[in-house]
Amino acid sequence: MASLNVGNLGEFLREQRRTAQLSLRQLADAAGVSNPYLSQIERGLRKPSAEILQQLAKALRISAETLYVQAGILDERDRAETEVRSVILADPSINERQKQVLLQIYESFRKENGLQTASDDAPDAGVDVATPSN
Repeated sequence: MASLNVGNLGEFLREQRRTAQLSLRQLADAAGVSNPYLSQIERGLRKPSAEILQQLAKALRISAETLYVQAGILDERDRAETEVRSVILADPSINERQKQVLLQIYESFRKENGLQTASDDAPDAGVDVATPSN
């Protein structure tokens, strides 16, 4: 895991807050953190946990992965894979079996191209891609 890049994270959060036209107090309230704590994060004096970053991302309406990358918790390549997986899993127009098949195909392409996937260590979902049924 990379070290926390607190200064750049604080600058990024301040920029996102201003873009969202939120005051420090409004964002702190929306994220469920104290005003002084958020101020310290923005000034690079505090290292927020992943949970706090998730709360801030939700309040700012940005992905938590974006903040994790800014904080140095998540690698940019991991973020791309996470976002693809999240979009597939969140799609209400396809069923669970179809989602699992899509994820397996995506992972097989990444492996074919020499890229590791986050689910390489995950247990097999038990979906046979070779024999799809309608």
